[in-house]
Amino acid sequence: MASPCRRGEVLFGRELIEGFILGYVIADRAYDAEHFHEIFFDLGAVPVIPPRYNRRPPCLRLGLYKKRNSAARLFSKMKHSRRLATRNDKLLADFMGFVKIAAIG
Repeated sequence: MASPCRRGEVLFGRELIEGFILGYVIADRAYDAEHFHEIFFDLGAVPVIPPRYNRRPPCLRLGLYKKRNSAARLFSKMKHSRRLATRNDKLLADFMGFVKIAAIG
């Protein structure tokens, strides 16, 4: 999905998450937009997004939002892993095995 210019994925939210079964959507403050919340509610999901400074704070599930930090750190660690970035496996099972090893270590 291409967009003209450099626009954020918040504009394409419905296309990005359609087809997934969602319980909660945990995101950072940049995704706090009314139209994005409506997309989540239409799909039966509960948004766990801290409010922007100019909005009234919704009920934020802080325990769930704190888990976002550990997931973000995991992806950051994997992106900086040279062994993972330079893998050229032909089979998905081989690559996924290495991703699991990198996530553990």
